[in-house]
Amino acid sequence: MTDDEEETDEISALEDRIEALAKTAERCRKFILVSKIAIVCGAVLLLVVILGLFGTGETALGSIALVLGGIVSLGSNISTLQQTEAAIRDAEALRAQLIGGFELRLVHDAPTKLM
Repeated sequence: MTDDEEETDEISALEDRIEALAKTAERCRKFILVSKIAIVCGAVLLLVVILGLFGTGETALGSIALVLGGIVSLGSNISTLQQTEAAIRDAEALRAQLIGGFELRLVHDAPTKLM
């Protein structure tokens, strides 16, 4: 296998890795959105319980659990998203470096045939 073929295979592997990381980042963004929704819903439910518009006891505990679970999930997914985006940037930089390292050869025009 020549050096160019090895570099081409490495670039292809990097592109596959970038694509997989992009899917992970998108999944993290979805979990972040769901976490924010959970925090808001838990806070609203807790406010309703405090105002006495809805039952107490288990509802209050459930709303607190919803808020805390949302906060934990939010923090975890934000951290994972930041790490994933950093990995994507590193992989893209390496891919650009590999592509820039190719020694391009000029292809001269073939002689034209006159009819």
